[in-house]
Amino acid sequence: MTEAYIYDHVRTPRGRGKQDGALHEVPAVRLGARMLEALRERNGIPTAKVDDIIFGCVDPVGEAGAVIPRASAFEAGYDFAAPGLQISRFCASGLDAVNLAAAKVAHGSDDIVIAGGVESMSRVGMGTAGGAWFMDPSVGIPSYFMPQGVSADLIATKYGFSRDDVDAYAVESQQRAAAAWSEGRFAKSVVPVRDQNGLVILDRDEHMRPGTDMQALGALNPSFAMHGEMGGYDAVAIQAHPEIEAVAHVHHAGNSSGIVDGAGAVLVGSKRGGETLGRKPRARIRAFANVGSDPALMLTGPVDVTKKLLERAGMRLADIDLFELNEAFAAVVLRYRQAFDIPADRINVNGGAIAMGHPLGATGAMILGTVLDELERQDKTVALVTLCIGAGMGTATVIERV
Repeated sequence: MTEAYIYDHVRTPRGRGKQDGALHEVPAVRLGARMLEALRERNGIPTAKVDDIIFGCVDPVGEAGAVIPRASAFEAGYDFAAPGLQISRFCASGLDAVNLAAAKVAHGSDDIVIAGGVESMSRVGMGTAGGAWFMDPSVGIPSYFMPQGVSADLIATKYGFSRDDVDAYAVESQQRAAAAWSEGRFAKSVVPVRDQNGLVILDRDEHMRPGTDMQALGALNPSFAMHGEMGGYDAVAIQAHPEIEAVAHVHHAGNSSGIVDGAGAVLVGSKRGGETLGRKPRARIRAFANVGSDPALMLTGPVDVTKKLLERAGMRLADIDLFELNEAFAAVVLRYRQAFDIPADRINVNGGAIAMGHPLGATGAMILGTVLDELERQDKTVALVTLCIGAGMGTATVIERV
């Protein structure tokens, strides 16, 4: 088997996923094309040598459908020889795109692959693609379907996280993200999005609220109490976990991931691919795994997949210098930290999706890049990247600097 290396990565700033957001005027195909342009410019990629372009996209319909990485390659002026593949594993799509690229390289079938994801949530709304899981009772009932926010509240209830706990974590995320931006930690990886005239539309994550404090968050009403109580989903949660007497609804917009637009991409290749590019690798993809988990808790997949991945890779928690876990909801990270007794200074040290937002199909690639940059900044070696996933799944990847 051939080693799969990471040579570079880029991402857009995240724009608010609303009609007044800075990136609303930019369709997903253009966000994806900007990533391809940036990687070509930074690495001198001979695009006829690109063996594949793999993008995650959770709602690949309308203007975001029809194999968007191939369309993005056309817009970016890539050689027609560069093919495209579009995948979805909900929130882990961008990371699974990288893992698939690594598998293709390790197998020896590909030497240069660009992998990542894109989501324009202001233009193609979350859930637009539909799906049997939440639309067909024959699927939803046996899988204890409920909105993710109710599952997050179930996690908080089951594992003992109060409203103050989740709000305090949200404040921490905002503070860390603000510090990361002020210290220029994202400078070498964030690529500004420009309009057709070359003018900058957005060069900084737009969703952040660095002035957030406990008082401001305390004034917000829980977002999922009505779904749980009037929609009947609390009863579903209790049916799945009868040890819970009542669901405590603690999550709201301020301690949940933000809806945003954005894209990210990672340049993956073999040693031979790096020689073609004249580039040295920054890290190798050491191992990755996927797992199915409790669909009612839904968002505890990162705990399960981390156990599976470390066992299969013959590694221990102590081997991991830094952890990066998507902040879908505050309780997701608190449960992960609790399960593995991870110190706060080893996980999400630059903030996360609560502060900066979660462009569904892109986030996995974005956070992998973030933790690689942080390994280099701290001169550390090994990181584990993971995300929770709708319908109860988990994906995780271990990278190691070289």
